[in-house]
Amino acid sequence: MQVIATAGHVDHGKSTLIRALTGIEPDRWAEEKRRGLTIDLGFAWTRLPSGRSVSFVDVPGHERFLGNMLAGLGPAPIVLFVVAADEGWREQSDDHRDAVAALGIDRGIIALTRADLAPERVGETTAQVRDELAGTGLADAPIVPVSAVTGDGLPELRAAIGELLADLPAPAAEAPVRMWLDRAFTASGAGAVVTGTLAAGTIHREDRLELLGADEDREVVVRSLQSRGGAVDQIGPTSRVAVNLRGVDADRVGRGDALLTPGAFHRSDLLDVRAMTGADFADAPEEIVVHVGTAAVPARVRPLGAAHARLSLARPLPLMVGDRVVLRGSGEHPVRTGALVLDVDPPRLDRRGDGARRAETLTQMGPTGDVTLEVARRRAVRAADLARFGIVIPEPPPAQVRRVGEWLVDGAALDGWTSALRDTVAAHARQHPLAPGLPAKAAQDALALPDPILLDAVVRASGLEQRDGRIRDPKTVQGMGAAESAIATLEKRLRAEPFAAPEADDLAALKLGPKEIAAAARQGRLLRLDDGVVLLPTAPALAMRELAALPQPFTTSQARQALGTTRRVAIPLLEHLDGRGWTRRLDGTTREVVR
Repeated sequence: MQVIATAGHVDHGKSTLIRALTGIEPDRWAEEKRRGLTIDLGFAWTRLPSGRSVSFVDVPGHERFLGNMLAGLGPAPIVLFVVAADEGWREQSDDHRDAVAALGIDRGIIALTRADLAPERVGETTAQVRDELAGTGLADAPIVPVSAVTGDGLPELRAAIGELLADLPAPAAEAPVRMWLDRAFTASGAGAVVTGTLAAGTIHREDRLELLGADEDREVVVRSLQSRGGAVDQIGPTSRVAVNLRGVDADRVGRGDALLTPGAFHRSDLLDVRAMTGADFADAPEEIVVHVGTAAVPARVRPLGAAHARLSLARPLPLMVGDRVVLRGSGEHPVRTGALVLDVDPPRLDRRGDGARRAETLTQMGPTGDVTLEVARRRAVRAADLARFGIVIPEPPPAQVRRVGEWLVDGAALDGWTSALRDTVAAHARQHPLAPGLPAKAAQDALALPDPILLDAVVRASGLEQRDGRIRDPKTVQGMGAAESAIATLEKRLRAEPFAAPEADDLAALKLGPKEIAAAARQGRLLRLDDGVVLLPTAPALAMRELAALPQPFTTSQARQALGTTRRVAIPLLEHLDGRGWTRRLDGTTREVVR
């Protein structure tokens, strides 16, 4: 299916043409039928001779209902622009053309209605339409004279629509769902039903979606789906769809709300945009209305040069880089311009000159965003966040962008973090010579890294090593500082008597506390056993030489005597040998050497 929205001056026969094409009355309200004037959006559908289905969103043409017109045109990818052959181009034709141009719609057909009333004017009106649409996306659109009353031209119009649809690229069925809602009502026995144009993605029964409203977000469940008057289990783009929801009342839903794939879209109330129709933001009013999808939201404008501006929206919307919005003011030409969304997560502009610098940056930005610029500004950003912003991430990323797990890191930032980490580790080693290295948490805080996973990448890039939560330079020979002399004295004593572990008083006399003993153990100069026993690292091998000469098995007392030591030293040493698998405990009193 495809969806086509109408456009054109009031009373030029848009609704009459849709009724003739589909057999469905698009005007839903009694007042519309009484006055013969379309006030709100109407909906109809038909099957073309090619077998392809098409839905129509019929929009009002009167200037008083321009907001409703934009809500119908906004989500639609194709326009059926209607101009009456007997009247030609009129005032609201201008407004609707400007809206089509502002939205960047470049696929459509022009229907010259009421051709039966003025066949002699068809050529003149055709030339007028070509002139008025010059420079827009519809400049070369096919023009089909038609009469909804006599039926003349209807087969040609259906054929032209079929040819246009056949040339369209396949819509993105696997994309996240973002369906702007245009209607909500309560169905008897079913509850809340919302309708809209599904431009991308696929909705299934029982899907869990997010409903973004003007006042709150909530999770909803798809109870059932309908399209073209029939129930379906799933529906893809581009389609008109009615969604029966669990989890919300219809009176809590309004036009401009949106159904979203959970977590797929960033909500933004601050946008940087580029004018797309030659408008100059220098003379923009301070307050405007931003139309996107079916939403209409007041906004404040801060010009950033002539072609760019920052919009502060009255409420957040699920927007992405590359979206088109219509900026609507008041006065003679209510559609001021269309704008391309360049950034949905822009930086603050607090310092003098920030505005001018930002304007220069925006001038460099492309319509799908610039990964290099975005990553450089943030130093590091999750790839999923950029995707939620709508920024296209090429594979492989640009040379200046490094992937670190789920993160994208700016190369210059990584170089800066690497240099800073080396300096920080070196300074810590000078200040704390006995420490095993800089704690990882202290490194992360010093570098202001947004995620601990990035520290691993910085450590690797810096040539440092991380072990047991500490970062050190493997090329640095760690000494004992002021404790060096005491450690050397203790080593000398233990070389003379390997199993004569020093008592606590001995260590205190040497001014060796737990910190100094731990540092010496990390450097491989001492061996710490349970119960505060300190020996040389060679002690286990020397002990095995003596224990292997004993009759097997042997008791703890026999081992103590063979080693010439005390029970305080023998028991922790034997347990250490057990743990290394060099000796094996047989029962509560005996052990043996493992051969």
